Amino acid sequence: MWFAVLPDGQAARTAARLLGERAGRLIAHGSGRPWLLGRWPDDQVVVAEAGRARLAVIGRCPVTAGELSAMLGGMESVEGVERIARRLAGSFHLVASIGGRVRVRGSASGVRRVFHARLDGATVGAGRCDVLAAAIDAPVDERVLAARLLTPGALPMVEESSAWRGVTAVPPDHCLLLEPDGGASTGRWWQVPEPAVSLADGALAVREALSAAVDSCTVGGGTVSADLSGGLDSTSLCFLASRGRAALVTNHHRGTDPHNDDAGWAGQAAAALPDARHLTVSRERTPMWFAGLNGAPTGLEDPGAWPRNPARLNDVTGRMTAAGSRLHLTGSGGDEVFRLSPRHLHDLVRDHPLRALPRIRAHRLHHRQPLWSLLRALGERGTYRGWLTRAAEDLAAGGQAPRWPSMSWGPAPAMPPWTTSAGVETARALLREAAATRPEPFATRRAQHIAVQYARTAGAGVRWLGQAARRAGLPQAAPCLDDNVLDAALSVRMEDRERPGRYKPLLTAAMEGIVPAPLLTRTTKGDYSADFYASLHRHRGELLEFFGDSLLAGRGLIDAGALRAALLAPHPTPHILSPLLQTLACEAWLRAQPASCP
Repeated sequence: MWFAVLPDGQAARTAARLLGERAGRLIAHGSGRPWLLGRWPDDQVVVAEAGRARLAVIGRCPVTAGELSAMLGGMESVEGVERIARRLAGSFHLVASIGGRVRVRGSASGVRRVFHARLDGATVGAGRCDVLAAAIDAPVDERVLAARLLTPGALPMVEESSAWRGVTAVPPDHCLLLEPDGGASTGRWWQVPEPAVSLADGALAVREALSAAVDSCTVGGGTVSADLSGGLDSTSLCFLASRGRAALVTNHHRGTDPHNDDAGWAGQAAAALPDARHLTVSRERTPMWFAGLNGAPTGLEDPGAWPRNPARLNDVTGRMTAAGSRLHLTGSGGDEVFRLSPRHLHDLVRDHPLRALPRIRAHRLHHRQPLWSLLRALGERGTYRGWLTRAAEDLAAGGQAPRWPSMSWGPAPAMPPWTTSAGVETARALLREAAATRPEPFATRRAQHIAVQYARTAGAGVRWLGQAARRAGLPQAAPCLDDNVLDAALSVRMEDRERPGRYKPLLTAAMEGIVPAPLLTRTTKGDYSADFYASLHRHRGELLEFFGDSLLAGRGLIDAGALRAALLAPHPTPHILSPLLQTLACEAWLRAQPASCP
């Protein structure tokens, strides 16, 4: 599925011709000129008309064309369509054409992205960067490729950049404006909410938003499927989905570690959902990570960390489609949206010092952190710009996992230990360039800033997995990352989103009366490090073969010998997992590109 957005002017004639050669569908502006081009299923695009004004919702949204047209009536500018968007549930792109101007935006979490490029004098937008890259014959941007090897979640401006030279990524909280003469600009459409709502009011808002998000998945009837890992996020989605119009099929894969308590919680949830069909895959039949690397997903727009699991993706898709599912729900993003970083202590000690004291004591005891170390971290007052500048200068290959949770603006970025010095310098140059633009944090409070950053990292993962899953035959949805859910969660006071002795207090409060009370008492989280060790042991040979003729090494970004040594070495902790996944993602993506790609 893909779409491109053209300006309403003669400047887009060449772009319309080039993109039209690949497109199977076309929707016109009110002027009659081409507006939307691409390939998409019937249920993914809803278009409203009011006079010569046009509005398209592209993605998962239960609104009808008639309802959307009624909302559009009387709209005089493209900026006004955000008033409509706030009334819509789901995850979608919103594209407006009013008075000769065009506006397109994605979602705040980045599950839906917007990119643009110049085609023969006109700026054209698209929901995928590879569509534009193919249109302008763009080469890979080696600086971005090197930077994609970085620790995920550390630097959103790097993770969200286009991997193609000449194709520009619009930040998720910005929209793209196209003018009739072919010019373009960007503007902010989304602001991070101020965390001022009480737990009681916030729980009600989250309940309504998450219920509507899940309803947008089930309203079409038929059968939908959902992960039922045993975690609180997937469990909540399953109980919400069971209330909808669609039949529900759940899926649970047993972990390698028999002491992982996810299975027990999933079993309790399944027993409380007697009208759903529950499918469980045993440990012996659960595909391991790194299995089937030669069948890693192709057709991804840029490097994403999901090629680790091609066999499991195919297994889930096959089982769920055989059960009749038309859409698969996942709890991805729940941890990022409903848990709060320890950085909230850095904010709380300034906003409410007395309230912070018992939490600081509990944090110190839990992490066994010396008092002097914790006080120094809490007292640090550096700016986001300063942190980013230091991150660029301190960037290096390797590094150890931090001993204690960070209180800074983000996790310290690091390159994989097998990165070459040239690869490190290439990534450092991009970081320095980003720091030179004097970026502002997403929020003035560090915990709120990092919550948005982690939600956007999760959104990127959901986007990549969704593309792979759709190509495998089963679209996916991650309701926890829908805009209205994100807004509702981020609006709640930070001290209410994280409380000592309680796990995800905002979500548990929101799900009271929907999820059985015993299931809301869980305070643990399943650990899957045993799956990593077992998968690495079983598929070490496959990994060595996969990287045997590495294209990343051919570009001088990694040292193939050092990577081989790391794969053969023992690892007392799973610290190698994150850099390995990033390297695997970049390698798999490069291999999927045409051989002629420079």
